[in-house]
Amino acid sequence: MSAKIELVFIPCPGSGHLVSMVEMAKVLVNRDGRLSVTVLIMKFRFNSEIDSHIGLLTASVADRIRFVLLPRRSHSPRTSFFAFVYHFMESYKADLREAIAELSAQGSPRLAGLVLDVFCTSMIDVAVEFGVPSYIFFPSGAAFLGVTLHLQSLRDEQHMDPSRLKGSDAVLDLPCLANPLPAAKFLPLEVFLEEDCRIFLDIPLRYRETNGILVNTFAELEPHAVEALASLGASTVYSVGPILNINVESKKGFEIVDWLDQQPDASVVFLCFGKIAYALERSRYRFLWSLRQPPAKGELEAPQDYANLAEVLPEGFLNRTAGVGRVIGWAPQVTILAHPAIGGFVSHCEWNSTLESIWFGMPVAAWPQYAEQHFNAFHLVVELGLAAEIKMDYRRDLVTGSDDVVMANEIERGIRKLMEGEEAREKRKKVKEVSEKSRKALMEGGSSYLSLSRFIEDVCNQ
Repeated sequence: MSAKIELVFIPCPGSGHLVSMVEMAKVLVNRDGRLSVTVLIMKFRFNSEIDSHIGLLTASVADRIRFVLLPRRSHSPRTSFFAFVYHFMESYKADLREAIAELSAQGSPRLAGLVLDVFCTSMIDVAVEFGVPSYIFFPSGAAFLGVTLHLQSLRDEQHMDPSRLKGSDAVLDLPCLANPLPAAKFLPLEVFLEEDCRIFLDIPLRYRETNGILVNTFAELEPHAVEALASLGASTVYSVGPILNINVESKKGFEIVDWLDQQPDASVVFLCFGKIAYALERSRYRFLWSLRQPPAKGELEAPQDYANLAEVLPEGFLNRTAGVGRVIGWAPQVTILAHPAIGGFVSHCEWNSTLESIWFGMPVAAWPQYAEQHFNAFHLVVELGLAAEIKMDYRRDLVTGSDDVVMANEIERGIRKLMEGEEAREKRKKVKEVSEKSRKALMEGGSSYLSLSRFIEDVCNQ
């Protein structure tokens, strides 16, 4: 066997980013005995759940993955969460350089490269200092990667300011999409805010300096987008997904799973939203509703369970729907999506949840809220034909706390499109087919299996 080598992973401390990168590390070390991974962990001061996440991850990883916790730092909130995260990661540059220097000084295994979160592009400079390659782990899909690269090119090569698209009727023809994209409706809100837009486009500019981009997708899901990335001047792209934590643990004795066990197959709609009680009641569908308390206006805390759900629901709702539904706090999403009683998922279209839904062959109704979720919703509904729509252009402002209005009849109509009729049956069939392709992509000889093999060989031969 060849000499052993080590990769250093630097994730953003947000749980979605952290979990995805650790899963990526697990796939790598399980694939090739030459590889080991050190994960450098930073902590947001407001994320009370990160310690439990790290504890669970530590217990589940292989011997050749280790975690190094960096000192917790206090940071003042900025004008937006996006800008806060970016500058938070930049502030750790000296700590990260010191940690990598200690690893590099050990000599064995050989430091072979840095795998960076999308918010960690300033660490490309550190890779250059140590003379090692840098790679980006891109937790979203290939189409969204294509959007970021295209918008960055428009700014830097054609001198067009994408933030001026706010409120316009402009439609973009993007190389990564077969359908034109209404810009103001489906680009992330960050594109329309001056500071955020600058950061949003500076990030993909630096992608071009790396040795490659690991994308959490599979070629069979986004063939058009994957092919288009080469024309956008991207670094070497490795489609290695779906990278998911999909261990479905037995939850017998867990009240919600016991309740699901008593429901007919594909009869329950699963939701993780507020403000939908009237639509659920009117739809008359069986439902499982995960309802959590959002942070206070302007705060960056994680959602919490309500002390008393009855106080935040319409009077009598729990009694009237007791025979057909359950309202709970936190939900074990993977376990629920895997349950045969679940027939549809009302989703905000975060990419990890999208891949989980596809993996389990679960049809989705799209109701995005922030970040790239609007683009993902467009991608799923219009481009790929894998989802129904509740309201694709719904906007929620995390800074001001203001929301667009979604009427109960829109929600009810979306749930019905998800659960009944010929269109629902066709989407269910299509999602099942893509689900099979997602599993085959990871098998020996599959597209993602081969792409990951190419990445490993490229790393080992640097």
